[in-house]
Amino acid sequence: MTNAIAVDIGGTKVACGIVVLDEGERPQVISVEKVPTEAARGGEHVLSVVMGAVSRALDRAVDPVCGIGVSSAGVIDPVSGDVTFANDLMPGWGGTHLGSELEHVFGLPCRVMGDVHAHALGEARHGSGRGLPSCLVVAVGTGIGGAFVERGTIMLGAHDVAGHVGHVSCLEAAGVPCSCGAVGHLEPVAAGPGIAAAYARLGGEASVTDGAEIDRRAAAGEKAACEAEALAGHALGGVLGSLCNVLDPACVILSGSVAQCGPAWSDAMREGFSAQAMAPVRQTPVIEGSLGGDAPLIGAAENLVRPAYAETAEND
Repeated sequence: MTNAIAVDIGGTKVACGIVVLDEGERPQVISVEKVPTEAARGGEHVLSVVMGAVSRALDRAVDPVCGIGVSSAGVIDPVSGDVTFANDLMPGWGGTHLGSELEHVFGLPCRVMGDVHAHALGEARHGSGRGLPSCLVVAVGTGIGGAFVERGTIMLGAHDVAGHVGHVSCLEAAGVPCSCGAVGHLEPVAAGPGIAAAYARLGGEASVTDGAEIDRRAAAGEKAACEAEALAGHALGGVLGSLCNVLDPACVILSGSVAQCGPAWSDAMREGFSAQAMAPVRQTPVIEGSLGGDAPLIGAAENLVRPAYAETAEND
C-alpha cells in the first residue's frame, strides 16, 4: 500500500488530498480540501495557494507519503514539471517551475501532469477504461479537453499538447471564433458556454446561462433548449467519430458537466458519431466516466508512482 499527496489545480479551485494506492484495488481518495485558486491574482499567488494546500494535506496524513502527484491546468513539461503555457484564465501561471518548487519546499519527489491527462489516466487505469487496451477520454465542461491512453501510457505529442479535442475543426462551428484565435473549432459550440450562447441565439432567455437549467428545459421539451443541446451533441459526436477513425480506441470515455445532459444532447451526439465514424469503428462504445471528481487526483498519484508518459518512464 502506498500513500501519496495529490493536487488538482484548476482555474477556479485547488483540490488537495491523500490517495491510497493498493495493488489490484481501486485507489481511495481521502481527506480532500478544496480552496479557491484565485487565479486572477497571478501565478505566484496560485503557487502559494498550492503550497498551503500541500502543507495542510501533509499535516493531515497519518501514514508516510511517497511524494506529491500534481494535476494542473496549462501545458506541462512532464520531465521538468514546469508549466510551459497557460491561457488568460490563469495569468502568470505559464513559466511556473511547479515540480521543482514543490520538491524544494517539501523535500519529496514530485511529478506534474496536465489536468485532462490526469483525469484520463485515472479513468484508464482505475475507472471506466480499466482492463481495456486503449481509450480516448474526453472531458466536456466549460472547455473541452482529452487524452488518448494506450496500455496505460498517455500520448503526449511533440509539443506536449496532444489531446486538445476542443480545438478540432467541425462543420457546426463554421465561422465561429475560438478562444485560441482560430475559427471553426469544436469548443465554442459544444462546451457549456457554447450551449448557452446557442440557446440565446435560438430564442431562449438570454439571462439563462446555467447549463443544468438549460438541460432541465430541454427535458421539459422547450424548443430552443433542445435545439441548442442537439447542436452541441451532434458537433461533439462528429468529432469523436472522426477521432476514432484516426486512433481506433477500444472505447471513448466522456466526463464533465455537459456529458451529464439528457437525451436531446446524447441522442444527437450518437447520431453525429455514427455519421462520421467509418464502419470498422462505428460500434466503438461511448461510455460515461466512473471516477467523477476523484479522477484527476487518482491520475496524478498514479503518475507519481507509475509514470504515464513513455519519456518519463524511460528516464526513471
